[in-house]
Amino acid sequence: MEIFTKKDDQLLTSPEAESSKTMQRRQFLRYAGAGTAAVGLFAAEACKKDRNDFKGVYLGSGDIGILNYAYALEQLEAAFYIQVVSNSAFATQFSADEQNLITEVRNHEVLHREFFKAALGTSAIANLTVNFSAINFASRASVIAYAKAFEDLGVSAYNGAGYLIQSPTYLTLAGKIVSVEARHAAYFRDLVAPNTFVGQDVVNVAGNGLEYDKTPQYVLGMASAFITTKINADDLPTS
Repeated sequence: MEIFTKKDDQLLTSPEAESSKTMQRRQFLRYAGAGTAAVGLFAAEACKKDRNDFKGVYLGSGDIGILNYAYALEQLEAAFYIQVVSNSAFATQFSADEQNLITEVRNHEVLHREFFKAALGTSAIANLTVNFSAINFASRASVIAYAKAFEDLGVSAYNGAGYLIQSPTYLTLAGKIVSVEARHAAYFRDLVAPNTFVGQDVVNVAGNGLEYDKTPQYVLGMASAFITTKINADDLPTS
């Protein structure tokens, strides 16, 4: 069961996910350099006003923006696994070993969420509101399919944003977190279909053998199907 697929850079949904809201792609707003100081000041003030008027959360810019971007995704994943484990069907849909491992995954995601919250301090975005109404938590197939989709998305998100991080310390930490996310992804991919942990849809087997990456705007477009809080990612770095 595929939740997220890609064709000609367009997002498609499986029949199981059609009840989720339309996933909309967000584009970065790029402001041209001002020819005079006066025009530059006007543009800066206009941008500030836009952010103040924005109803939602503003990720920020630079490393803070990237960390908040990762924090938003970790909030989504943590919320998903908390609901998986707390659902009354969890004990009947999964074996004892699977319950232990999925509970460990939940614990990892909660730790990741809290790590970013502590690292960002007063710069951290607020708690996001999520909507998982499209997911049948009483169905094993539904749970592992969405877990696979979230983990694959998370790995591609870290891979796509890592080069934008300026701080060597933050880059090292992001590398350690994405390696854990990749372990999660491999586990759920094989629960969905054995021996797919290195599938060609996530690893460029024909090319360099590296995992594919996705841009923040692509990832947030996908995640917007489950995050109901509006997110302003306009000032995330692009290079």
